[in-house]
Amino acid sequence: MRSVIVTHPTFDGVWPFSADHFHHIWQSQGPVEFIRLEDHDNRRLGEIVTNPSEVERLVALHVPVTVECLKPFTHLKEAVIDNRWEQPLSKQCTDFLATSQVKLYRHPSEGFWGQSVSEYGLALTLCGLRRIPQLHHEILTSLAPWEYDPVGKNGRPGARGQQFGDDPAFTNGTIAGKRVRIVGAGNIASRYASFVHMLGADVAAWDPYASDPNFHRSGSRKEWHLDQLVKDAEIFVPMVPLTDSTK
Repeated sequence: MRSVIVTHPTFDGVWPFSADHFHHIWQSQGPVEFIRLEDHDNRRLGEIVTNPSEVERLVALHVPVTVECLKPFTHLKEAVIDNRWEQPLSKQCTDFLATSQVKLYRHPSEGFWGQSVSEYGLALTLCGLRRIPQLHHEILTSLAPWEYDPVGKNGRPGARGQQFGDDPAFTNGTIAGKRVRIVGAGNIASRYASFVHMLGADVAAWDPYASDPNFHRSGSRKEWHLDQLVKDAEIFVPMVPLTDSTK
């Protein structure tokens, strides 16, 4: 079986490890031709791969592809063709591959970054509650932030103390017990909700498009009215993309 991977630097600029991961997996199954183009190499697929009629598996990442490029791949069985956003694979190409009985694999757009983004959200929540970025910035130039004793060693109710270093002007302390209110209950938002629920928060979410299991699996209460969600929030989490409809 002849397997070929062609990748352009613009793809590596989005997914820096994916092309090499493809290569690593396929190497365990036999020889692989791995072609990494130069920065300004905008040749079409048909101008890059030699003897295309021998290729049975193909991965083309951010490489221009036309029907004329695909016609010489007469023995192609499987393909992954990930084009740039501004140059999506044409319907003529997909129709040609279907007619030629080539299995075209396409990764769904949702899901594969959900865990990463939701963990960023959890980290931001912890950083906000405990002022971790601000304190880290301060200790780069001074050890004073490590001193938690009150000024003059005289304690005052609600002030800084040996066991309290947060900012009382904002929601602070542990996630446990906090009222976390989330806009969205999709792939990312429901993961985040499950994290803070596990840590002991009281979680509610609003999402008119999500099904009930999205709420149940994450341990969040379904709120039917957005204005009610905001009213009692201690931690407010907008987990929807910023579009004209979500503004």
